[in-house]
Parts: sequence; structure tokens; C-alpha cells
Amino acid sequence: MTGMPDTPYADRPNRFPLPPLIFVGALALGYGLHALAPVALPLAMAFKVAGALALGAGLALILWSSSTLARAGTAVLPHHAATRLVTTGPFGWSRNPIYLGEALIIAGFGGVEGALGYLVAACIFLLAMTHFAVVREEAHLAARFGEDWQAYAARVRRWV
Repeated sequence: MTGMPDTPYADRPNRFPLPPLIFVGALALGYGLHALAPVALPLAMAFKVAGALALGAGLALILWSSSTLARAGTAVLPHHAATRLVTTGPFGWSRNPIYLGEALIIAGFGGVEGALGYLVAACIFLLAMTHFAVVREEAHLAARFGEDWQAYAARVRRWV
């Protein structure tokens, strides 16, 4: 980590924990869309089952990812600096498995509730998370880990 470039993201990706706020905002958006303009999904039972599976998978992915970061001894919170580049476990197939898990949770609520609003909110969540968090976090990792980050980013996709 010597010779790190002087970028706005070299010290840490964000000044405050924006990703959890985006997640809670997306959940609220899904709820609000469903309350204001309820659009039911077809095949209610199939969506309920898929939604329950998505909720469970999202929670499991978040727990697995967070424990992988903690075991590696690096930051789990999105506004702290990374001390290690983690490329194993869920990070071996997605560069953002925690955010992917959160998107699954939002979409899962849509399935369980049979509500299109949550699925729309999940899409908006991914766009907002990419713009307001992922791009900054990737700049942070590039500044801190240079060629190792570049090789990892070339090998593992941003989402799946």
C-alpha cells in the first residue's frame, strides 16, 4: 500500500455509511409504491415461494460476506478503509455480494407480498448503489491495491 495515488477515495470510499441508507430507502420506496399504487404480481404462490427463497438467500449472502470480511481482518462497514483485498468466498464470484444480498432481500419482499413495487425498488437500489457506493468503493480499492485490484476486477464481475 505504499505509493498510493492521491485520490479522493484513497483514505476511505465514503465519509458516512451511505449504503445502509440506500438499502433502507429502497425498502421504504418499495413499501410506498405498493401502498400508493398496488400492482399485484401474477402466479401469487410461485412468487411467494420465490420471494421467501430470495429473502433467505439474501440474508445468508450478507452474513457469509460480512463474516468473510471480518475473518480477513478488513473493514465491513462501507465508510471505513479496506486493509485487505478479499477475493475468496462470495467475493470470488461477485465483487459486491453484500449489496447483491440486499437487492435479493428487497426483491424477496416483492415476491412474498406479491407486489411489483418492491421489484421496481430493487432495480432502483442496484442503480443507486452502483452510482453512489460501488463506483466510490472501486476507486478506493484501486487506489489502495493497484494491480491486485485490477487483476481481481478483470476476473470477477461487479454483480454476478
